[in-house]
Amino acid sequence: MITSPPGKAQEWVWHLPVPPDILWPLLSDTARFNEAAGTPRYTVTESPNADGSVRRLAQAEYKGIRVSWDEEPYEWLAGQWFQQRRLFRSGPLRHLAVRFVLAPEQGGSRITYRLAAAPRGLLGQLLFLSGFMRKSGVAIEAMLRQAAAFAQHSRPLVFDYTPPPAPPGAAERLRSLTQALASGGYGHGLAEKLAQEIETAQEVDLVRMRPRRLATAWQAPLRHVLELCLDATKRGMLSMSWNLLCPRCGGAKSQVSTLAELPGQAHCPSCNIVYDGDFARNVEIAFQPALNLRPLAIGEFCMGGPHVSRHILVQQILDPGESRELAADLPPGDYRLRALEPGGEASISLGAGSGFPALLALPGPGNGSFTITPGPPAPAGCLRLENRTTRRLTLVIEDRGWRNEAVTAHEVTTLQAFRDLLPNQVLRPGETVAIEHVTLLFTDLEGSTALYERIGDGAAYRMVRRHFAFLAEEVRACDGTLVKTIGDAVMAAFADPAQALRAAIGVQRGIHRFNTKFHAKTAREGRPTLEAVTLKMGLHAGRCIAVNLNDRLDYFGSAVNLAARLQGRCRGGEIVLSQSLSQDPAVRPVLDGISQSEEVAELKGFDQPVPFLRLRP
Repeated sequence: MITSPPGKAQEWVWHLPVPPDILWPLLSDTARFNEAAGTPRYTVTESPNADGSVRRLAQAEYKGIRVSWDEEPYEWLAGQWFQQRRLFRSGPLRHLAVRFVLAPEQGGSRITYRLAAAPRGLLGQLLFLSGFMRKSGVAIEAMLRQAAAFAQHSRPLVFDYTPPPAPPGAAERLRSLTQALASGGYGHGLAEKLAQEIETAQEVDLVRMRPRRLATAWQAPLRHVLELCLDATKRGMLSMSWNLLCPRCGGAKSQVSTLAELPGQAHCPSCNIVYDGDFARNVEIAFQPALNLRPLAIGEFCMGGPHVSRHILVQQILDPGESRELAADLPPGDYRLRALEPGGEASISLGAGSGFPALLALPGPGNGSFTITPGPPAPAGCLRLENRTTRRLTLVIEDRGWRNEAVTAHEVTTLQAFRDLLPNQVLRPGETVAIEHVTLLFTDLEGSTALYERIGDGAAYRMVRRHFAFLAEEVRACDGTLVKTIGDAVMAAFADPAQALRAAIGVQRGIHRFNTKFHAKTAREGRPTLEAVTLKMGLHAGRCIAVNLNDRLDYFGSAVNLAARLQGRCRGGEIVLSQSLSQDPAVRPVLDGISQSEEVAELKGFDQPVPFLRLRP
């Protein structure tokens, strides 16, 4: 370890046997880092300034001392470094600035940590005399070595952490709920993992439990984790929230417990923008432990660090007239150039071998306004940012192709378990929600009227009911939901178009198995029949609206009508899907090896002839 001379600024260097790309996600998770280090939670009041920027006043209490400060935005270059400065209004410090730098060396990393601080008053002087700087370096080194050991799979947790004491009786309640969850139909062998998460995880993981993150950590299918969390919510082990995520920073700025409470718009005080709730993009489902199992404190461990906004690859504060060059190579892809402060933005597509365009902030037409525009390409391995305005700006380069960990409302409401376990989670009466893209499957029995006449109403009804159960099983296995039954027909919905087609293929390939089982069952019951179920199926994907109908979520629109009309063009044992759905990149591989033919037909309610594929799986 190399240290600079002691004083109000000190620097440490450590060498760890883990490359920077492995360490970066661990060290840039500043909220987890701060919680494990024992720093107190703090509250933040965000106030808009006249120019549209946001002032953040933070407050905390530590060992009986109340502290307040102005929270400046983090700066970072993803994978390489991050830094932040706090300007204190009260407490033993005047300011505090930290900077982490990761650099590769011989298969490992060289970590440079710089701490700069200035004392205020006698209490601040005593803090420094007691070894504040030296103790900070020792604590940081210990946590860095813990993170490196975790990355090398030699310890189970990133950082040492002791959960707060549980409420009286919490252990017994959790054990009972876990047993019930494990013995139910949605446990999937994961109930003990969920219980352990509730008991031992850091609060940063529990304040917004995201099923996609849990599925990755547990190496389990997402549907299994979602079903587990939904069942745990019904049993009182978890509470559920619907969050409106800001499209800029990704923060959950509006949280409600039911779909009926979901607002159409929300305001993000961090970005100072108003944004709409998009069911398929920025309305997510998240969970928390029940209060009687693991209560969580109020406040932040860190606000706005690199880990919170992982789609932001570069965030830099530039003074008026300042230019900055950064050594970095960004891969080909789609990017957005903007500022944290409300203003213009620009989207670019970077090709292979192209220099990254300069990010230029230019004066706008109004007083204090600005525009963002791409400038000339910078040299290879370089990023250039220029603030040509008369105001301080925080400039941002973000990855437009990055996908966060959110499970959207659209994804979860197209799961059968959601409708079965939480049937009261519906929209407000009369409200509609636009769904940008949903895949709809319609099925119907071929010759059902004749079937009732041949075998009688009772036997036919039993066959129809059992075929509904068979369809529900296949649809659920492919992450879809049965929206409703219409006589002998079924309407199902899927968030993933490829899964919808897999469900349809699975049904047609499994219908012989269903008929065989049904014949065997009726023979055992003394009501033998040799009649067989033959299905017609239609598939289409597109935009529609979600509404409440008969106290259940339902879908309406031209996409729904077209899927139903395509089912009407089907003959028994086939699948008819729209040409547009067949051309979806995720669907094309599912079609490989399936007998198919292309057709065009005029369909009722549609002005132009509709092209479609007829499949015989």
